[in-house]
Formats: sequence, structure tokens, C-alpha cells
Amino acid sequence: MDLFSRSWTALRAAVAALRDQDFERPSGCTGWLVRDLVCHLIIDAQDVLITLVTPAETEPTRDAVTYWDIVEVPTGDDPLDALTVRLAAAYGDPALLKFHLDDVGSAAGRAAELADPGVRVSTRDQVLTAGDYLSAYVLEWTLHHLDLIAHLPDVVEPPAESLSRSRAMLEKIAGAAFPASFSDQEALLIGTGRRVPTDAQQTELGELAGKLPLVLG
Repeated sequence: MDLFSRSWTALRAAVAALRDQDFERPSGCTGWLVRDLVCHLIIDAQDVLITLVTPAETEPTRDAVTYWDIVEVPTGDDPLDALTVRLAAAYGDPALLKFHLDDVGSAAGRAAELADPGVRVSTRDQVLTAGDYLSAYVLEWTLHHLDLIAHLPDVVEPPAESLSRSRAMLEKIAGAAFPASFSDQEALLIGTGRRVPTDAQQTELGELAGKLPLVLG
């Protein structure tokens, strides 16, 4: 629960520090500019708020790791992805995107702090405890933080503990550990297909290379 707050606060602070021209730079999400990514974060924050007030009576069907499904590599044809791009462009002024993220994002952060980790909630036709749901989002925030800074080297990186926890979660999803020589950031970028491994890294990956990329949805 605490790591959710730290990772989310760090990501929102990184967005708040962006210059207007940064919003027109590419992000680490294929086909998305930084402004599109920030718009997606607003939608994510809304999802957090909705989920935390959607109680469930049945037993959990997922946990923080199994919450994630492995999906096809995005092609850009998904209607929701296309809607995100159009919505981001409609904001016009980057200051409006910053304001909306700060407004909705702060509310999502407060809701997470107030949530009982043992309460069961429903999202995507699945049931999780609030604690597991928020833990799953540490991986979401960390990957998108890396997406945000992909072409903005002067923007602060995700917290080290977020990178470490996200790597551990991705390794559980993969069912195998990444080579010890990989930094946490390298493991996350290569593991999710955001970066192509070098020939040497490909060799180190061994059998795990055949499972990559792990595109999470």
C-alpha cells in the first residue's frame, strides 16, 4: 500500500515537472506522445477511484500478480487507444492535462491511503483485495514512469524500490528470473518489449527469451 503511494506520487511529480514542449515528445508507449500517456494516466486514476468503491462479496479470483493478463503486442488499432490520442489532443494546453492529472490523481492517491487492504473489490470482471489491486498498480505506475522518461533523460526516474518490486512481479509473471547482470530497469524494459536486448543479453536470457515480450493488459 505504501509503495503504491510512493510510486504514484513520484510519477505525478515527474509529470508536473515537464515543460510544455515535452508533451509533444514521443513516449515509451509505441505510437503515443507524452501527452497521450499523461491522458492515459488520468484514465488509470479514474479506474483506481472506481475500483476502490466497487465492493465484491465473492472470494478473490486474482492477486497482485495474476491480475495481469498477457496480451498481443498492440498495433495501435485498439479503439480505446485511439480514443486516448484524440482526447489528449483535445486538451490543447498541456497545463490542462497537468491540472486534471493532479486533481484526479490526488483523489486516487487519497482513496488508496484510506482503503482497507483486506476489503474485496471488483474490476474487469475479477475480484481482488484492495491491497492486491493497489500492489498490482505499482507495476503499472513504474512501467509508465519509464515510458514517460524514455526520451526525456533529464526527468527523474522511478523510485528504486518501485523498480525492484516491479521486477520481482514481472519475474513471477514470467515464471523465471532475469539475469542478475540486468539492472531492474533493463529487466522491465526488455521483459515488456520496450527495449530490444543486445546480442549478449539475448544469450544471457536463455530460455526466458522465448517467453518475451510480456505485454501486460
